[in-house]
Amino acid sequence: MTAPSRPAQAMTIWLVGLAVYFVAVLHRSSLGVAGLLAAERFDISASQLSTFVVLQLLIYALMQVPVGLLVDRFGPRRVLLTGTLILTSAQLSFAFADSYLWALSARFFVGVGDAMTFVCVLRLVTTWFPIRRIPLMTQLTGVLGQLGAVAAAVPMTWALSTLGWTHAYIATAALGGVLLVATLVVVRDSAEARSVSGPMLGLTGIKDSLKASWEHPGTRLGFWMHFSTQFSATVLGLLWGYPFFVEGQGLSSATAGLLLTVMVLSIMAFGPTFAWLITRWPWHRSTLVLLVVASIATTWAVVLAWPGAAPLWMLVVLVVICGMGGPASMVGFDLGRTSNPVFRVSTATGIINQGGFLASLTTAALIGLLLDWRTPDGVSGYPAEAFTWAMSAQFVLWAIGAIQIWRYRRKGRARLLRDDPELWSQQSGRPVPN
Repeated sequence: MTAPSRPAQAMTIWLVGLAVYFVAVLHRSSLGVAGLLAAERFDISASQLSTFVVLQLLIYALMQVPVGLLVDRFGPRRVLLTGTLILTSAQLSFAFADSYLWALSARFFVGVGDAMTFVCVLRLVTTWFPIRRIPLMTQLTGVLGQLGAVAAAVPMTWALSTLGWTHAYIATAALGGVLLVATLVVVRDSAEARSVSGPMLGLTGIKDSLKASWEHPGTRLGFWMHFSTQFSATVLGLLWGYPFFVEGQGLSSATAGLLLTVMVLSIMAFGPTFAWLITRWPWHRSTLVLLVVASIATTWAVVLAWPGAAPLWMLVVLVVICGMGGPASMVGFDLGRTSNPVFRVSTATGIINQGGFLASLTTAALIGLLLDWRTPDGVSGYPAEAFTWAMSAQFVLWAIGAIQIWRYRRKGRARLLRDDPELWSQQSGRPVPN
């Protein structure tokens, strides 16, 4: 039986997968409001604090291609169950960590488990929903999953201050246990079978699949879209947003948490709009992304150039514009989906998903290094001037990403004209050249 004939089952499976992704984002983001507390608990510097996020994102990024191959081989259900188990165990370990190395190893496995969720949910979307609804469901998966970051920004702040470090992280780990059971009972790879396996590729098959995915300019365009749009909001939400607003802009803890929440709500608000735009005008997907990159970079330039601390309204504008980067990064997955055959979609998705997280870990590391460099010895906290230097590192990555998007959109359009002239004409609104 096909996916459209079972809409209720498709929606139920998606909701369970979405809940797993929500909790993965919660675990991933839970250190964002605990950064200053973690620095005190483990007696570490800004660079060492950055290492938590850099390691977690590095593992996440490096796992994306292997996870895509695993999903193509073993199906999303089994990979999702494995990821949920690893993620829950890692967060429980982090709750009891009382040394830097212990905590670092726990965040390593948080990255491993986290890496095994999103690609699986997108594969379930591709399997269970009709083609015309896939862009919307993909955007909804991304933006609604970001509610996990809201849970990390506000309830997690309350839990850390009220329950303490250990009990707060035990509570978040318990959510994973519940979802492990729900995934086991509800999720199916297809209407015909609970778990579906793909062909065993072998080393040669894996190499050919990766080469074919990466060789397509649509996959590379999706990679650079994800690279350019996601990292600013990710770095703010995962680690440096809270210290930037509190120590760099002089805001209270409550206001900083509220701004991070506004950013996540912005991510959610723009998602359906972007889904409609790329469904209506697929030819202009890269133009939309370039406009978003320009908007984020311009807003950051205004904030960092502001004499003294920027006014609160300007910081609200900043987090709203940064929030646009989340749904804009999801456009990259739509490029991967339309540029690759179904049996290779998860591999292409894994490649594209690496882009934003490689950019995020690079930015997080640079910010930590620049903060240490610009903070005088013996000074408690980080001065505003140090944050101006540190946050300016983002402009290098935006420049690289925008150039690559421009390059590969031209190559992608040329490839589409060569492979499918009729689709090229339909999307571009131009007659096929003689």
